[in-house]
Amino acid sequence: MGFGETFQALSDPARREILVFLREKPRTAGEIAAHLGVTPAAASYHLAKLKKAELITESRRKNFIDYQLNTSVFEEILLWFQQFSKEEEK
Repeated sequence: MGFGETFQALSDPARREILVFLREKPRTAGEIAAHLGVTPAAASYHLAKLKKAELITESRRKNFIDYQLNTSVFEEILLWFQQFSKEEEK
């Protein structure tokens, strides 16, 4: 994972909304498209960007693909951000 791809994926409001929507539970592309009010093609485009940045993963369930958050990437981002916070000296 490169932070460049991650931050590029996070720069789009629709993709950030997908991540918030997936916070509750895994969803199908159809559910995501309906939630955003976009075409299935547009949802697939955003999902591909999020997968490339490794922010989401997918799993197959019968004839469906469920998308879920990849929380380990979010943990890496938080750790990276923490290096910029000033620690109080004791």
